[in-house]
Amino acid sequence: MALTAVSGDEPAALSKSERAYRWIRERIESGRYVPGYRLVLGQIARELDVSVVPVREAIRRLEAEGLVTFERNVGAQVAMIEVTEYVHTMQSLAIIEGAATSLTAHLMTPERIAAARDINDAMAASLDDFNPHRFTELNKEFHAVLYEGCPNPHILDLVHKGWNRMRALRDSTFSFVPGRARDSVTEHENILTLIESEAALLDIELAARNHRLATLEAFTAYQQAHGPAHTS
Repeated sequence: MALTAVSGDEPAALSKSERAYRWIRERIESGRYVPGYRLVLGQIARELDVSVVPVREAIRRLEAEGLVTFERNVGAQVAMIEVTEYVHTMQSLAIIEGAATSLTAHLMTPERIAAARDINDAMAASLDDFNPHRFTELNKEFHAVLYEGCPNPHILDLVHKGWNRMRALRDSTFSFVPGRARDSVTEHENILTLIESEAALLDIELAARNHRLATLEAFTAYQQAHGPAHTS
């Protein structure tokens, strides 16, 4: 779900805490607030023309989502995600997103499958003039079509939290391993074919899981060959 900055078009009933949450999160996800950026509550409160209380509540929400860290004598700052955290997030997301994709498979209408395939076609078309950040955005859209209809709200919530953690990186794995993009497109089509053919749910789940793990493996191989990559 795309988030927008606070504006006069937002519902009047939106709480001050919600306004602050959206405002800060939009700046984190857009890269305006970079990893390590100090979030000065008083300054944010002045910019939003609110007290510090709703800003503090917003910061706590973002901390729970892993986008912000808070340390005594340091204060709140945009989270720095280390490579180890990236690996753990990818591993857990592979499991829960695979489950969400398989649980959603029987709800995938021909129209939704066609929408996912259109996105994947756009990804394929972008390979010759490759923009890793644009490719990543299309990748997010593709997977959202496959899991957003998940009938289990708890699993879906975990998937959203996993993606939120990945967004905190604000950079694309494909920046480091662009060759992975072409394989990713092929694997997307394989998942769609399995869904269309009403394959066993376990086969769909494993295809979705292994697809994400393959990206992690490509990134890990890059790390071993080139040393640490800057993930922020």
